[in-house]
Amino acid sequence: MRLGRPRPRLRLVGLAFTLVLSAFVVRLLQVQAVEAGTYTAKAEQNRYVVHTLAAERGGITDRNGVALAATEDAYDITADPTMFTRDQLGVDDGPEQAAALLAPILGREQEELVTQLRPKNTELRYVRLARRQTPQVWNQIKDLKSALAKERETDESAVNVLAGVFADPSSKRVYPGGDLAAGLIGWVDSEGKGGGGLERQLDDTLAGKDGKLRYAQSGGRHVPTAGSTETPAVPGSDVELTLDRDIQWAAQHAITEQVAKSKADGGYVIVQDTRTGEILAMANSPGFDPGDLAHADPAALGNGALQDAFEPGSTAKVMSMAAVLEEEAATPGTHVTVPNRLHRGDRLFKDDVDHPTWYLTLNGVLAKSSNIGTILATGELGGTQREANEVLYSYLRKFGLGEYSGLGFPGETKGILAPPGQWSTSQQYTIPFGQGVSVNALQAASVYSTIANGGTRVEPTVVRGTKGADGRFTPAPEPKRTRVVSEETARTLARMLESVVDDEEGTGTKARIPGYRVAGKTGTANRVDPATGKYHGYTSSFAGFAPADKPRVTVYCAIQNATRGSYFGGQICGPIYKEVMEFALKTLQVPPTGAEPAKLPVTFKP
Repeated sequence: MRLGRPRPRLRLVGLAFTLVLSAFVVRLLQVQAVEAGTYTAKAEQNRYVVHTLAAERGGITDRNGVALAATEDAYDITADPTMFTRDQLGVDDGPEQAAALLAPILGREQEELVTQLRPKNTELRYVRLARRQTPQVWNQIKDLKSALAKERETDESAVNVLAGVFADPSSKRVYPGGDLAAGLIGWVDSEGKGGGGLERQLDDTLAGKDGKLRYAQSGGRHVPTAGSTETPAVPGSDVELTLDRDIQWAAQHAITEQVAKSKADGGYVIVQDTRTGEILAMANSPGFDPGDLAHADPAALGNGALQDAFEPGSTAKVMSMAAVLEEEAATPGTHVTVPNRLHRGDRLFKDDVDHPTWYLTLNGVLAKSSNIGTILATGELGGTQREANEVLYSYLRKFGLGEYSGLGFPGETKGILAPPGQWSTSQQYTIPFGQGVSVNALQAASVYSTIANGGTRVEPTVVRGTKGADGRFTPAPEPKRTRVVSEETARTLARMLESVVDDEEGTGTKARIPGYRVAGKTGTANRVDPATGKYHGYTSSFAGFAPADKPRVTVYCAIQNATRGSYFGGQICGPIYKEVMEFALKTLQVPPTGAEPAKLPVTFKP
């Protein structure tokens, strides 16, 4: 046989090898040169993990540094769904196995976890399985991961189904006082952001700025030798409030007990430093625990002391008397003859009790809380009723009615005070005794603090200052001060308000505090039902300050719609005023002045 020539075959084989090697070279150039960046990025994406470093939320304390809201370490449990696929684990039921292990630890249903670990979007690389878990929970998961990883090292058939489970450092908000001052402090939502109250109002200050941590991982484990980059989180600032925790507790305890005893819809107590305008307590009933919102009554989640508008009733008469005295329309001893009924406009007015004709001084009108006497006195503010309305309105505005308090609190109401040109015929005569106008509890308290502070209104404040990460304390700006009435008028009003409490003819005798001179005023107003917009029930209140001759503390109490027992302000709010005021004076170590009360005359002989 004749053999074929080998050279052509060798050339053909050589050509084939050349083509194959050329293809490999081209591909190698493509991977390592032309598209190197793309493949490097893909490798980085699969290898590196980026975690958010949650900034620690600033704390909230009372004026003495006692914690009212604080932050504890916690972890958000997360997962990378791409690490639970068959390609990664070699099994089809990776999500099911992982969910079976995680469900009892996280307190979640297995089916929900499986849905997250096997999402429809197969490229999804981050899911959050649980928020704000304790360090103990994360330690349990880490122990399981370690055990599965060790088993994998000795048994190649074993599967570490938790390799794709991670934890982002986070934090959990706690409220050591439970429901203490909850209406004011507020709460944080599921994202850790302020959801209500000061937590929401001051969120930018408290929140800080999150950081980031980027590191290499393999099989769900951190690779320390591969390097990492970190942008540190900036913690939020701490906020110091003007509240005194002990006084807040006393106010909250007193109002909660009386609301329950009276079967009322709710109530509030405000305690204010008369000199500085600082709020020492702001209590609401019913309340809620911001650390357990799941069991809270949604209707109680607000801050009624700032968000409820109501007609103040007779506690507003002090503003009418201030106008009368300041305008020199009368003096405390001016005689006022008070009939049993008074016809004005389209109405027949009466006092809270039927009585023969009373012969009262102006001081007696306030002490006995006479509506008719107040109408007669304020009628002297102008030559006509229209002029008198204009004068009275100007004083109501200066006392802060119809305006926001200045706290900037979310949802605060500024009440209702219509311009005098819009007053109805009846409002011209009811507004002087606190009906036909509405306020919130802080506005009402601020009126009495203005009188106690010598006639100068100090804008209320609830924040004393902030402390940043550097430890430096930054005090809050000084509050605005406005002269409302003269010091002489304020002193005179203080003496007149003593008659309400000290004189047997007064309506506030239950507010007496042994050893102290007390100035105060009762209030019992027809109440507008917020559900129907119609009058139903009463707003019972008491407002005052002490010591009357050297004021330090103002206390205001209001109870809405008391349905059991008395509904008169002097009867159910007077005792609350006494209890809270006594506690505040002792806490602040305010001694009695030792001076005798003024004892202004209440009546006169015709």
